[in-house]
Amino acid sequence: MVRTIPSLDGPGFLNLRRQVFRVEFPDGSLSDPFTYDSVDRARLDAVVIAPHYRGADGRRRVFLRSAFRPPAATRPPEAWPIPEAPTLGAIWELPAGLVELDERSPEGLQRSAARELLEEVGFDVPPSDLHPLGPSTFPAPGMVGERHFFFHVEVDPARQGTPLEDGSPLERFAAIAAVPLDEAIELTRRGVIEDAKTEVALRRLAEL
Repeated sequence: MVRTIPSLDGPGFLNLRRQVFRVEFPDGSLSDPFTYDSVDRARLDAVVIAPHYRGADGRRRVFLRSAFRPPAATRPPEAWPIPEAPTLGAIWELPAGLVELDERSPEGLQRSAARELLEEVGFDVPPSDLHPLGPSTFPAPGMVGERHFFFHVEVDPARQGTPLEDGSPLERFAAIAAVPLDEAIELTRRGVIEDAKTEVALRRLAEL
């Protein structure tokens, strides 16, 4: 990296980071300087949680949550390669949320996952009950350095409470559904569940 050019926009939840780079090639030569734009934010990483249980029929079920995602909902029609559904932007996801600044440690990630589980689907469990679900991933490495950290937890559906939510209008009145895991994975194949992090976690859960 050669230098970082500050954004001319005021600080917000997301910030533009404009950097100038030069690439060093194996023979030691350098490329010409080039500008690369990316997105940055203070709370960079996120946890993804797969809460699950086995029903009386022995099938594993997983809790999903509805969410409205403005960037998906406001895709401009002129950019559509294929027709979009009328439900564009209405997304079914596993509970997930951002890692706070004081949660940047392995134990902190478990605390973050337990907090988001309570906020989004209403299960109050000790952080130690959250178990890793495979390695972390970069969901959009060409645009943001965010990592997703995956966890799973076995829950008792009889002990589900009211989700605390985080105060955001986007979290109010969200629908929550317990879906058989194999059916949820089929919904990803059919494009009904479109959230990539959710598909990754569902498929990893099925492999346990």
